Amino acid sequence: MYQANQTRYQTMSYHRCGTSGLKLPEISLGLWHNFGDTANYENMRAMCLTAFDNGITHFDLANNYGPRPGSAEENFGRILREDLKGYRDELIISTKAGYDMWEGPYGDGGSRKYLLASLDQSLKRMGLEYVDIFYHHRMDPETPLEETMGALSQAVRSGKALYVGLSNYDGPTMEKACKILEEYQCPFIINQNSYNIFNRTIEQNGLKEMAVKLGKGIISFSPLAQGTLTDRYLKGIPEDSRVRTDGRFLKEGQLTPEKVAQISALQKIASQRGESLAAMALKWVIRDGAVTSVLIGASKPSQIVENLKVLKSPGFSEEELKKIDEVSVNAR
Repeated sequence: MYQANQTRYQTMSYHRCGTSGLKLPEISLGLWHNFGDTANYENMRAMCLTAFDNGITHFDLANNYGPRPGSAEENFGRILREDLKGYRDELIISTKAGYDMWEGPYGDGGSRKYLLASLDQSLKRMGLEYVDIFYHHRMDPETPLEETMGALSQAVRSGKALYVGLSNYDGPTMEKACKILEEYQCPFIINQNSYNIFNRTIEQNGLKEMAVKLGKGIISFSPLAQGTLTDRYLKGIPEDSRVRTDGRFLKEGQLTPEKVAQISALQKIASQRGESLAAMALKWVIRDGAVTSVLIGASKPSQIVENLKVLKSPGFSEEELKKIDEVSVNAR
């Protein structure tokens, strides 16, 4: 029977999510890749338990994570049932709805019908009475914002979610949504968006600035830009890499000579700091305190352990930040 590491809280840092009372670990585990039907269950289990043993308390899912949509929630539900059930109150579990999930007109978007039905399905797959955070996964211009926010509020009032979040929203839309949720007295605390050295969209669309202004947290996914902000692709494309085994989100054509040159230059900066490129890239995301937590993905437990090195990573000098900007400017 699994027994959690008794020293799991001694090295992890926890940050308050905006002005809310909830704290998230500096590193959270995303179950976007490698937790579906095509993955090895024992490896999934090992990754989750390695994460928790090292103080990673937050596990992030969505209704459509797989492949087969829903399978990541089912597999995580089994891990909860068989290993982590006794630690439920030490965990932050989040899920989302917004992208295509089932056939017909009610299987995606932001309608009340879809969001609340999807949440019920997610809870059933994971064997939970509630999730800690329920997100709307994307903006939906075809549904009134008031309806979508009303559905999130209903999820909290029904006891099926403790907090709500928004994912892939821009700054102006998030501000409008926040005002509606405040009227509902709904605990909206966090935004989830892609953010890394190569992708600074949340700086350009006002999301980062607005989140700080409104006292909302930010959790970044793809902080390593699908693995390109590591040394993994500097000597070619490994056969076990995501490019070869998946190809949905990182394609071989994206790894141009110019991109590889950028990665190599960033690695030199990291080396001068005495750390890996991955550690530097993760530290960059949380460098100014606006981002609450970074969501890492992994294909094996050792990658999680490697990413934990960011906890000891030094801060940045102005000169280092300037060099990183100079190298990555063409990526923006």
